[in-house]
Amino acid sequence: MEPTPYWEPAEDCYIIHYTKVCVNALGLEEGWDEPVGLKTEIVPLTRPYGLWTGNVFTGVVLVDGKPVPDAEVEVEYLNEDAENVSLLKAPSDPYITQVVKADKNGVFTYAIPKEGWWGFAALNEDSRKIKSPDGQKKSIEIGAVYWVKTRAIK
Repeated sequence: MEPTPYWEPAEDCYIIHYTKVCVNALGLEEGWDEPVGLKTEIVPLTRPYGLWTGNVFTGVVLVDGKPVPDAEVEVEYLNEDAENVSLLKAPSDPYITQVVKADKNGVFTYAIPKEGWWGFAALNEDSRKIKSPDGQKKSIEIGAVYWVKTRAIK
């Protein structure tokens, strides 16, 4: 399924984010490291569940099934609890969105410092264009998004 593009006036482009999460079900531990054929996706090289705080998450960024050399991957912590109360106070913006670069094979690694949900997003420009609300052809940002959850060792 491809999400509907949405117009983002602040970025003067359309955005399509292809989001994935993988959970362990019925004791089956197969397929978590397989591409699913999205326009862009992150394929985990680290099993994306059963992660402790301090584990690393490694993945490869793909566009049209091919690795993206030197892809930039933004990493963010879902910084709220069940009542939507912020848990952490970041000292400045660079602490909110961490950035890691993939290598020449599209592979990136991030050490997860805190328990909770972590989102990884690799943003690229699609080759297609879409007409904006004012009728001009505009670019499409395609985002490969992957969510993992970590738990603290107690």
